[in-house]
Amino acid sequence: MNARSIIAPDQPILKDNLMNGLTESEVFRLQKEFGLNKIETENHHSLWQILVGQFKSPIVYILLFAVSMSFYFNEWLDGIAILVVILINAAIGFYMEFQADRSMEALQKLSVVLSKVIRDGKVKEINSEQIVPGELVYLEAGDIIPADGKIIKLSRLLVNESALTGESVPVEKILNVESSPNTPDQNLFKGTFVTNGNATYYVTSTGMNTELGKIASMVQSARQAATPLEKKLESFTKKLIQITLLLVLLIFVAGWMGGNDLFEILNTAIALAVAAIPEGLPIVATLGLARGMLKMAKHNVIVKKLSAVETLGGTSVICTDKTGTLTENRMTVAGVQPSTNQQKIIEACVLCNTASIDQSNEVGDPLEIALLQFASQHGNIQEIRNQYPKIDEEPFSSDSKRMLTLHKGKGKYVTVAKGAVESILNLCSKSINSTSDWKHDVLEGANKLAADGFKVIAVASNERNEAGIADDAFTYLGIIGLIDPPRQDVAQAIRECKSAGIRVVMITGDHPATAKEIGRQLGIESAQVQLGSGMKSYDQLTEIEKTNWINQNIFARVSPAQKLDLIRLYQEKNFVVGMTGDGVNDAPALKKADIGIAMGLRGTQVAQDVADMVIKDDSFASIVTAIKHGRIIFDNIRKFVVFLLSCNLSELFTIAVTAVINLHFQLFPLQILFINLVTDVLPALALGMTPGNKNIMKMAPKNSDEPIITKTLWITIIFYSIVISAAGLGAVTTSHFLFHKEEGWNPELCNNILFFTLICSQLLHVLNMNAKGTSIFKSEITRNRYVWYSILVCVVILVGCYEIPTVRQALSLFPLTIFDWTIIIAFSFAGLIINQLAKVFNIIKQ
Repeated sequence: MNARSIIAPDQPILKDNLMNGLTESEVFRLQKEFGLNKIETENHHSLWQILVGQFKSPIVYILLFAVSMSFYFNEWLDGIAILVVILINAAIGFYMEFQADRSMEALQKLSVVLSKVIRDGKVKEINSEQIVPGELVYLEAGDIIPADGKIIKLSRLLVNESALTGESVPVEKILNVESSPNTPDQNLFKGTFVTNGNATYYVTSTGMNTELGKIASMVQSARQAATPLEKKLESFTKKLIQITLLLVLLIFVAGWMGGNDLFEILNTAIALAVAAIPEGLPIVATLGLARGMLKMAKHNVIVKKLSAVETLGGTSVICTDKTGTLTENRMTVAGVQPSTNQQKIIEACVLCNTASIDQSNEVGDPLEIALLQFASQHGNIQEIRNQYPKIDEEPFSSDSKRMLTLHKGKGKYVTVAKGAVESILNLCSKSINSTSDWKHDVLEGANKLAADGFKVIAVASNERNEAGIADDAFTYLGIIGLIDPPRQDVAQAIRECKSAGIRVVMITGDHPATAKEIGRQLGIESAQVQLGSGMKSYDQLTEIEKTNWINQNIFARVSPAQKLDLIRLYQEKNFVVGMTGDGVNDAPALKKADIGIAMGLRGTQVAQDVADMVIKDDSFASIVTAIKHGRIIFDNIRKFVVFLLSCNLSELFTIAVTAVINLHFQLFPLQILFINLVTDVLPALALGMTPGNKNIMKMAPKNSDEPIITKTLWITIIFYSIVISAAGLGAVTTSHFLFHKEEGWNPELCNNILFFTLICSQLLHVLNMNAKGTSIFKSEITRNRYVWYSILVCVVILVGCYEIPTVRQALSLFPLTIFDWTIIIAFSFAGLIINQLAKVFNIIKQ
């Protein structure tokens, strides 16, 4: 005998009363025995691996070559100093990578999958990692199966097992009580998900003992693919290396032809190559991304993929659901029609309902909870359910827009239906309060409620002697109006989207009049509402119809397939699409969108699994906050790339000028390395913590194909580099002619003034990273306290090195007069002022 909805009587019994589940004491014992229900991975890097990784770099190999050459030529102090630089650089790299690694671990812990279990006879929602063998788990459409197990009860259960089999067609599970309990149809597997129906099953295996765990153990060493941003940085760094090596070669040839010492030229070339290549960019960028994502998490946004942060900044259209995202999703029943038939409507609210409520707990869909709360005010929920026990169910789907349940009571089989008004009326052949034109009256009443912003559903029932869910000849019972007010912060968020060049499109399965009224209240204006019933398939659309779709801002009664068509159209027109979703049928659209946005409160586990980000509070305002933070994060990455490059290239230009025109002074290799050690790391990390400029949401979305450094930014970087380089060389020249002209050219003095001017200029240069249109005195940079901390620490390091004799000797530093320091400070600030004026007069753009 096969059954699609049955409790199998011969399943293994784990307790005297299987349906009560485990007790908390049994759970505690089993957790100690079997551990957490999670898949272990080896992507975590040990401290030793991170440390060793700092020395597996071409840059380190070049520096080690410089050390060996120093020792070969008996330059012991230089060799030891370069070794110290290698160790300091490794320590800084170790710290940054360690922080990035731990930040990514923290992000992974934020993404929690919840499961409904039965413990001590009550349904509880817990973290799936806490599930143990012997657990009773309740599943419904959209749930990810948390562990391997065997079904004991089901209703029209379809499971997508593509994660294990690769077969995308859902498998129908049928209990066969005459066969072995080990038949495949009775087994459920971790990582697969329910596409239809519901079931209760008991867990047999958890964690690495599941089928998914066994597969995972074979692929643990697989590395995550690089994000688009990381690929851009890698490509950018390779090009920079090629350019740098060419310039270094020219400097080496110029120095050699000028008759300079070969060892000194070689060391200088090596130091320049190391200084000009920002090898720490990928780690700094990853750290910036991870820290930004953790900050988003504090604003109820869980970003699951690093690559999503970059796409967020370019989002140009948000397709959002209405219920719970634009509205509060705190539904209450405002009224029923007709009021003369309230008892039947109350019974329908209780019977066609999978939610449960008691004094301390509410589990289920907010709409169904609202129906139970309404029913509890007018009757006893448990008495109604005891009077009509449920024996079968056809769960709600976005295609049918209704839910059916079958009950047996008072000697008859009763099918109860609830759902969209049009869908329920299609089932009905009569009304409990029949009039000559009752369907017209029902639709008119529903439209009036919807036009006032109410969510409207209808209920109906069918009583007959035959078993099985009825599919026609229903008796219409009434309509229920539920109020779900707009969220208070959404209207402002939508205005912010408009100023940022982002379109907001409402796509809902709700009544068109309800959608239009909520849209009006929130500022989503649309001359008319596009109904799903009037939408052709994508392949049948004409260009005029495509244009009409693009110009619409509200779509109602839309199916999942039509959501996919809308995304396809927007992407064809070069929009970057963010799509919200919560149901299992939304998963294809979430995956197709450039940014899939799942709901954290009402979203199914499948939707959350395929989405790029999860909104924990389901609020549209949180989506806008995520886009804002995405823009800030990418802008900060761009800031520290511009800062690092302009600083490094300024040194390259300075050395190139002094080498080509054969000046009698030059920076020493150790000095170049020290400048980068002091000015690169801390200010760059501080820029990654910038809060963002106040106009970030008044800018148009960026093109996702745009490189990190555009042609305009390259011009800006080169301009910055020339100004910083000119400040250093200008300080040397001015100092000589104003204060030391009679002494003749002093190479040591010139070297020291150039060295300190470059350092001070580069530290002040961080203030040039303010956004266009902002004052240097009131910018996002000056408001960033970490920038001031980094400058202070760098100054302390510089003073310390100047005061410690051994370090001073290694860096070839000498005492300077107050006049020399005045020149150094003056030219450092002059460089800052020139760069700021160039931005004010649009000579450069950033």
